[in-house]
Amino acid sequence: MEKVESFELDHRKVKAPYIRKCCVLDGEKGDKVSKFDIRFLQPNKEAFGTAAMHGLEHLLAHTLRDKLEGVIDLSPMGCRTGFYLTIWGDRNCNDIKEAVEYSLNKVLEATEVPAKNEVQCGNYRDLSLFGAQEYAKEALEKGFSLNIYGE
Repeated sequence: MEKVESFELDHRKVKAPYIRKCCVLDGEKGDKVSKFDIRFLQPNKEAFGTAAMHGLEHLLAHTLRDKLEGVIDLSPMGCRTGFYLTIWGDRNCNDIKEAVEYSLNKVLEATEVPAKNEVQCGNYRDLSLFGAQEYAKEALEKGFSLNIYGE
């Protein structure tokens, strides 16, 4: 059985916020897919409120595509401390960090959450623009490290 990459990470030692490349997968036809851990909050110490995280997910899923071509998915972590970004190609952390910072600044300017309606979202009542903006502001103030141990 293949190991789950994120379960191999010692969550007691990391220092959020950070961005790390989890892996690059090679497809059978030579295509590549990169997966990134975009950690906003300290594992086992903090967690997003669901409405704020849901709002941030919608906003980031929308704005990251302004800076990054080939975004496949932005997925919230079950532990509610960050997101996984899946993107075509062997991408580097600096490009992802730049796009995340750009997107978070756009979150601060937002006046509404995209797709906040029953047609486009399965739980549209549980979205918070205010909460998303508070987490965006905090992450930008702290800054994302590319070293997961904060050194």
